[in-house]
Amino acid sequence: MNQYFLGIDIGTTSVKTCIINTKDHTVEAQHGKDTQSNIPSDTGPGGNKQDVSTIISAVNMCVAKLPKQLLQKVSRIGICGQMHGVMLWKSEPEDRAWEIVGKEKSVRFDVKKNKVSALYTWQDNRCDPAFLATLPDPQSHLKIATGFGCATLFWMVRNKPEKLQKFNCAGTITDFAIAILCDLDKPVMSNQNAASWGYFNCKLNAWNSDILEKAEFPVQMLPEIRDSRQTAGNLVDSWHGIPKGTPIGLGYGDIQCAVLSTLENPSDAVLNISTSAQITFVAENYQPPDQPASSSIEYFPYFQNQYIAIAASLNGGNSLATFIKMLQQWTLELGFSVPQSKVWEKVLALSQEDNAISDLQTTPTCLGERHAPNASASMRNIHVGNLGLGQVFRALCRGLLENLHSMMPKKILQEAKITRIVGNGSGLSRNSVLQKEVQHLYQLPLVFTKGGDAAKGAAMAVALIDQIN
Repeated sequence: MNQYFLGIDIGTTSVKTCIINTKDHTVEAQHGKDTQSNIPSDTGPGGNKQDVSTIISAVNMCVAKLPKQLLQKVSRIGICGQMHGVMLWKSEPEDRAWEIVGKEKSVRFDVKKNKVSALYTWQDNRCDPAFLATLPDPQSHLKIATGFGCATLFWMVRNKPEKLQKFNCAGTITDFAIAILCDLDKPVMSNQNAASWGYFNCKLNAWNSDILEKAEFPVQMLPEIRDSRQTAGNLVDSWHGIPKGTPIGLGYGDIQCAVLSTLENPSDAVLNISTSAQITFVAENYQPPDQPASSSIEYFPYFQNQYIAIAASLNGGNSLATFIKMLQQWTLELGFSVPQSKVWEKVLALSQEDNAISDLQTTPTCLGERHAPNASASMRNIHVGNLGLGQVFRALCRGLLENLHSMMPKKILQEAKITRIVGNGSGLSRNSVLQKEVQHLYQLPLVFTKGGDAAKGAAMAVALIDQIN
């Protein structure tokens, strides 16, 4: 019998939803919305915060826009989202951080703003190298970095303890959404998101509780860990027509779900360029060591007891967008107002012209990297013959890919017997210059598969659940 699963992706800049059928994973309906949820940070430009109620409102809206006749047939819900980030909330049996609004069979869930913190995202860099050096060494194969949930919580303990005292729960934005939908007293978390927070032992599937307690970390706020083949709970009420009691999976990583929906063969690597940039493949027979390795390639839990090898750059579409915003600001200062969409359209067109190829070299790492937090951006070999707008933008695109290639060279893909790269993310699919540079650097064909995205992957992930509660 054909079933319908709902997938939700709570990304850094947008929320996407889709309904797939379980027969062939065809996307039957989908909807997306830019969240525009960024808010000023209390630590200035180094911080990165988002408004939680705005994000949850976007989730409600995107689900409500899907066809009612399909929503009524949904039998499982899978949710993934941006990893590493952390938010806090106050949850008590008689006083939740959310409320149910609406009539029977068409409710939505609203956030009580005074019961939640902001979402401190993966882009938050309040934990500088000096601060990170004061933290205890993790018992994990993964390093701790700024923007990771546990690092941010350590910063709160030492700099804003009064903020922590207002709350009793912590989780990713995905974990919070699931806590709402399942009406959970305490959040539950998959090993995928737990690994992205740091201080998590993937071998034992457990937090480094002893290490954290000795460092006066608030371990009581950490979510309960469950196997990704389990459910988080069941839908507490009928939601936009989705039946009450519908099983909901744990919160999955957006990268893992993007890979799951995109991979067609074990010999595929997946390149995703959206807000950030990642190149990844499923690592055969990987066993994590006890201590972090000094490498730009990391191994994160995937599905079915597997791991993915990933080079995750903090610089992707966001770096190109920074350049576009700079151009827009310059034109404004010169007395002209040009919509950002027009700037994008023009630089993309100019960068594809033959005369855009130049010897200008760029390192567009204006956001640093986790393995090199002090890295900054630079341009080299500048002369009067390579200052055209198309030339500069093309050099930025090339530099972005060269940076990613330095983190995971083609030799690594060759050793893993990768035969092609599957592209994903709007930052790559809309930029033909990036596509050409990928093929030039990796000497592998670049293809795009139909319908591969994280929301679809989240729906596919709940199909892997062993037993439904």
